[in-house]
Amino acid sequence: MPAESAPVGRRERNKQQKLERIVAAAAELFSERGVDEVTTQQIADAADIGTGTLFLYAKTKGELLLLVQNSHYADALERGRAASADARTPLDGMMALATPIIECNRVQVENGRTYLREMVFGDPTEPHHAAALAIVGETEQALTETLVRLASIDEAEACVLAHVVSAILFVTMASSGPGVSIADIVTSVRTQVAAVLPR
Repeated sequence: MPAESAPVGRRERNKQQKLERIVAAAAELFSERGVDEVTTQQIADAADIGTGTLFLYAKTKGELLLLVQNSHYADALERGRAASADARTPLDGMMALATPIIECNRVQVENGRTYLREMVFGDPTEPHHAAALAIVGETEQALTETLVRLASIDEAEACVLAHVVSAILFVTMASSGPGVSIADIVTSVRTQVAAVLPR
């Protein structure tokens, strides 16, 4: 007979509700104004909590951005995995994985670029930063699996190539300013990835 899970206590429910309010407030303000134009005080006010409470959930504004964006990037990766299942060539498989991530990154250009900067240079001991790095690891694993399946190479070689493709993807997104379209980024990434894939 399966054990029933214990009901969530009031304290845990309150913590979860506060977290949901913080994420909703930060997401709305970051989307409207951009991360650089929003203060932690404004987020706390919109979430109807004190700034001290806000810092229990995320210690910096960068961590708040990671908290808000990580789930979007994880969803984009899942869409890419699903799309890559139908690919017939290694390049098409790589781009099927990459395109939803590029689209996610460009929803609000400066927020997307700041997210990447926080992911690379943020404090790896912070939980939201660690979660962002885990998404990168999952992306590289998906790229590796796609290369093994479509390029007929061994896993060790595919892993190295996946790391290179991931670097191409993230550097191209981070270095593309507001005037660069999604289509331009996809084309640039595709050209670079084609140059490193086995012939």
